[in-house]
Amino acid sequence: VQLVESGGGLVQPGGSLRLSCATSGFFFSNYWMYWVRQAPEKGLEWVSSINGYGSEYSYANFVEGRFTISRDNARDTLYLQMDSLKPEDTAVYYCSRDPVGRDRGQGTQVTVSS
Repeated sequence: VQLVESGGGLVQPGGSLRLSCATSGFFFSNYWMYWVRQAPEKGLEWVSSINGYGSEYSYANFVEGRFTISRDNARDTLYLQMDSLKPEDTAVYYCSRDPVGRDRGQGTQVTVSS
């Protein structure tokens, strides 16, 4: 199983980023997938979930309509579109096969700063 995140970077407050997670080694469309994050000196925190069909999804309260999770089962790839980013969104973002991040990739750093 491989989960490889990309798309992070440095962005100003109010900016946008689109994270991707390329997967392999398992039947991607059979799995709920998750984004979790870890801010500096904090534990892992669930961000969003999506079912195998892409028809059901949910978000943590702090997202407040700013993020959109999606998936492309033909490409075995998970996405997270993040808009209206805030400094408190600064974290390493991971895609995961479980909501607590036990089975996650190496992560991609997102830094929101002016």
